[in-house]
Amino acid sequence: MILIPLIPDPVISCDFENVYTPSDDSYLLIDYFKGNINENQFDGINISEIENILDLGTGTGIIAILFQLIKVQYPNFNPKIYASDILKEAIECAKINEEANKINKEITFFHSDLFISFPERLKDSFNIIVFNPPYLPSSQLINQNYEKKIIDYSWDGGLKGYETLISFLENAKLFLNLKKDHSIYFITSSRTDLLELNEKIKNLSYKNKLVEKRHIFFEDIFLNKLQYKTH
Repeated sequence: MILIPLIPDPVISCDFENVYTPSDDSYLLIDYFKGNINENQFDGINISEIENILDLGTGTGIIAILFQLIKVQYPNFNPKIYASDILKEAIECAKINEEANKINKEITFFHSDLFISFPERLKDSFNIIVFNPPYLPSSQLINQNYEKKIIDYSWDGGLKGYETLISFLENAKLFLNLKKDHSIYFITSSRTDLLELNEKIKNLSYKNKLVEKRHIFFEDIFLNKLQYKTH
């Protein structure tokens, strides 16, 4: 895999206690996109055809900012970049990082729990959606009497680890531009039942492809790429 030589990793800081700091899963996404976007193609899609990209659950804004930096490199790559998060703190943090990377308010931000607060005008509009979801199963403490903290939402994907992802996918198809080539990228973990998850994904009429993998201490993390099957 050849990385884009002139695209540095975004400059990211995070002084917010409840905002997810970029970690191995974030850089799995970063490295994949840097290795699969060039002046002609966005991971197999004609780069000039991409009009809108969404980074959902943006956190520090690292993925949305990366796309803006790639736009500087490739004039034919000129989509509008959107980013959203369930936490207002994350939106504030991402805007600070946008400025630190000398991006002049180019990204459109939404404070939203998944797609709940998205305007109707954005339905059927996104060619690319990236979601680094909370993908770990709830701990026994959270399942019992533990008082859940805000930061727990960044990793706790539900009792089985994939409930948040499934809620996302149930509505994501409404915001994809199904008239053109499109992709959804998301992270999963070996700590969830991936066979069960993939069956649920199939039942939602998506076709899933594993495109990258990384071993981290006690688990493997996987980068997945989805297309919605319209027929």
